[in-house]
Amino acid sequence: MVSIPAHGHVNPSLAVITELVARGHRVSYVNDASFRETVESTGAAFVPYPTTLPLGDDPNSWTDDPVGLQELFLEDALAMWTVLLAAFADDRPDLVLTDIAGFAGRALGERLGVPVVQLSPTYVGWEGFEEDLAEVFEAIRNGKGGAEYYRRFADWLAEAGATERDVDAFKARPQRAIALIPRALQPNADRVDEQRITFVGPCFGDRGHQGEWRRPESAEKVLLVSLGSAYTNQPAFYRACVQAFGDLPGWHTVLQVGKHTDLADLGEVPDTVEVHRWVPQLSVLAQADAFVTHAGMGGSSEGLFHAVPMIAVPQGVDQFANADALVAHGVARRLDTDQATPEALRAALLELVGDPAVAERLRELSAAGRAEGGTARAADLIEAELVK
Repeated sequence: MVSIPAHGHVNPSLAVITELVARGHRVSYVNDASFRETVESTGAAFVPYPTTLPLGDDPNSWTDDPVGLQELFLEDALAMWTVLLAAFADDRPDLVLTDIAGFAGRALGERLGVPVVQLSPTYVGWEGFEEDLAEVFEAIRNGKGGAEYYRRFADWLAEAGATERDVDAFKARPQRAIALIPRALQPNADRVDEQRITFVGPCFGDRGHQGEWRRPESAEKVLLVSLGSAYTNQPAFYRACVQAFGDLPGWHTVLQVGKHTDLADLGEVPDTVEVHRWVPQLSVLAQADAFVTHAGMGGSSEGLFHAVPMIAVPQGVDQFANADALVAHGVARRLDTDQATPEALRAALLELVGDPAVAERLRELSAAGRAEGGTARAADLIEAELVK
């Protein structure tokens, strides 16, 4: 398994790796040393590589330049490539699993002539996505340094012995992929080639090590508020949530604020609001009646799985599209950060939890997501590639 050192890329696959190890497969997991403990918790053998990516939770450490961003991932792939050649020169794998950014993993599999399966933690390409996203591709091709980036990537593919030499196809068109997301969150899902790509939904493993949250006996309804880990320097937003929900009759609020907010900046917090740096999110959602989320793929998937109505307050990257998808499915309200006033937050919550149509749609989406098979089906599909 080849992935990059980012929680959003590693965490979705952990349950699958744990399951493969439990079935008797020997799994080597390639990642930066900062993820050693996380990887080894699955039972996989850890293979470190020296990442060149900007580590940490600060989203501002990543460039906004489209060419520069692609160059970051190419440099990381080249740093990983040297490690892969050395680590597996005399230990040929039977199959290579790759993250969407695990370019060196795909190159290794193609060089060795073994099956390669992408484990996608987010959207997969649909038929015609190159045309639909033409502006994005053109910004890279025609941006400053774009031609040189494509030349370097193509030269590496040729030198590495990859069988797919087209750079865009190599990056975005895997021969086989397993999408670890609900099909409901995939854009243009009806145009996805299901001969190559299979949706199995989110793969949840045993998270007992994260602890357990217990619903207070006095709580008639429970609300979870979380902006994940990277976008938590939002004291004004958290104060708005305290003001919106703190005196709402019958409601108990679990407020996760991460590590970037000074707790003193929250002001006076009533007993109906419990504040944490971090919470075991799945444990809370299993008992929650509503969820204020930044609409990351993980949180959105978990909210659907547990049939919890959501107020989406997107902060970056794919969260805006996820928020819109949740709204389109009729299970969420979207409030951008500057719109998330106490009045708007409270109104959105009461609208959602009081609407029987929302509850019915959530039951349908939850059932559909669970039927996709999750961890066990992902492992089954991987094993099927081994015997072809």
